[in-house]
Amino acid sequence: MKAALVLETGKVFIGESFGSTGEAWGEVVFNTGMTGYQEVLTDPSYAGQMVCMTYPLIGNYGVNKQDDQSEKVQVQGFIVKEAARNPNHWQLEKNVSRTLAQSGVVGIKGIDTRALTRIIREYGVLRGVITTELEQIDKLLSKLKAWQVPEDVVAEVSTKKIYTLPALDTQKEQFHVVVMDFGIKKNILLAMQAKGFRLTVVPFSTSSKQILEQNPDGIFLSNGPGDPKCVQVGIETIRNLMDQRPIFGICLGHQLLSLALGGDTFKMKFGHRGGNQPVQELESKRVTITSQNHGYAISEESLAQTPLYVTHRNLNDQSVEGVKHQGLPVFSVQYHPEAGPGPSESLYLFDEFAQLMQEWRAQHAS
Repeated sequence: MKAALVLETGKVFIGESFGSTGEAWGEVVFNTGMTGYQEVLTDPSYAGQMVCMTYPLIGNYGVNKQDDQSEKVQVQGFIVKEAARNPNHWQLEKNVSRTLAQSGVVGIKGIDTRALTRIIREYGVLRGVITTELEQIDKLLSKLKAWQVPEDVVAEVSTKKIYTLPALDTQKEQFHVVVMDFGIKKNILLAMQAKGFRLTVVPFSTSSKQILEQNPDGIFLSNGPGDPKCVQVGIETIRNLMDQRPIFGICLGHQLLSLALGGDTFKMKFGHRGGNQPVQELESKRVTITSQNHGYAISEESLAQTPLYVTHRNLNDQSVEGVKHQGLPVFSVQYHPEAGPGPSESLYLFDEFAQLMQEWRAQHAS
């Protein structure tokens, strides 16, 4: 079956349908990862977006339940050059097309993904629609220009109820961490469980009072989708928690932390999505290759009016990749230390969080 991708610029790509049929609306972004397509599909940070994979061969090792980052496919649509029909891997359970179809997600394959990526790099992130109803193409452009990107995406992906997770080795359990879930990935939870953290995961709208009633050693601010300025309830809660416990934020949590302390964020032209972003820790000068997925960033100029200072910087575009509080045990990073795009050289950040919780516990033991 034929399918079409229509962009708000008026550009139309004709390809083949795979996955579900019908229409899918969303922001069109690109991801430069050569692997990890399943993690992309199931990452809640992609809610509301249609992802173009720049690597041309997608799906050759299939899909398995173990690598899911949430309970369902989160992307609005999926765009690839070639989708493997008959993947091969010892953990294989199904192919990408079947995964999309079972989730009701529309995909398009066989288009020039390099050309699409160049358009996004030129114009920035674009609104788009994938359709298998080609006779409707002429009507879609006017609808697309009037269509607004949903703002309440965090509410859609956050947990609806509080749940707990033990440390992977309960004999070595060290700390109790409350996780504010703005759309958290499973691998972040696993990374903290592996460090000996017992986790209480709470909805994004949970109040500071309810969080402190859990008597945590620390508070974690998760990744998630969309514009951080739309998560006002989370920003207010973080502000109220600021001097109550050690706080560590990743991705959206990093942005929300800066907003809570008076900083500002802005929408990037096409964002960082992939596993090849070089980040330098300014104090040690050490450079790590990081996995990232974000379309917003902290305005460095705005940090002058906050108690935060820059700790990490992206070496491609010099954007802010990490901040720390000048006087409190509070810090955050923009990238994903748990993702490990090769080595796991960024996992030390969870150790830093553990150290802050240990010091806090010692100071407040009486």
